[in-house]
Amino acid sequence: MEQLLAAMKILGDDTIQRTQLKHRMNLVKAFGIQDGMSVIEVGCGQGDTTVALANGVGESGRVLAVDIAPPDYGAPITLGEATSSIAASPLGSRVEFRLETDLLDLPEGRFDVAVLSHCSWYFRDPDQLLMIFKKLRRMAKRICVAEWDVNFTQLSQRSHFTAAAILALYSEFVENDGNIQHLFDSHQLQHLLEEAGWNVAETATVAASYLQDGSWEADYARSVQQAFSTAPPRIRSLAGSFYSLLEKENIASLDSVVILAE
Repeated sequence: MEQLLAAMKILGDDTIQRTQLKHRMNLVKAFGIQDGMSVIEVGCGQGDTTVALANGVGESGRVLAVDIAPPDYGAPITLGEATSSIAASPLGSRVEFRLETDLLDLPEGRFDVAVLSHCSWYFRDPDQLLMIFKKLRRMAKRICVAEWDVNFTQLSQRSHFTAAAILALYSEFVENDGNIQHLFDSHQLQHLLEEAGWNVAETATVAASYLQDGSWEADYARSVQQAFSTAPPRIRSLAGSFYSLLEKENIASLDSVVILAE
């Protein structure tokens, strides 16, 4: 944990990073990452999962971390600043970052595992994600997908779900670069994987209710509430229903669903 925290030190609050890294390490364990593996990670963002993957593959492994966003994307810390910090850490020699890079433009190298960790909601529509799954089918032996599980099991997780639904609606009529563009559930993700030629081997749930993400998404949803005043009446009505379910405190994050396919 300390080595991973050192790699992520630029991101600030140590308590938050410890909590986030605990979850990312649990995801990597669920992915079955082992020493010596070669991994391609799509949608690496600021590298939260990347450092856990780099730790998992060991000194003899490698991680190619790809993101379509430019280095100056993100606040208060940009992707460029975060990934530079990781590259300069002891884990940096195991990772190659390629920002501002579309996976579809990369040559088809071979990897043991492809990983998409909490990034599917960034895709605007199913066709975009399907193309990524098809490309990775030609590049990797196995694929691991982690995403928030909208099938929440605790009432305290409902606000995270409703916030995500609000932000997905927001993206339907307001152009934005937020991290929720389309809300994929586990069944949709499995269907797209199978359509791309993957065989789903296993699904699992990784507990995540203790994370801060639910509160963060709820705060962002509240910040865009006024934008719905100009939305079509049906969208405005639906958004209003979701906002009525959005709690102000004691918000638990959704758990993560993990899908493994070969």
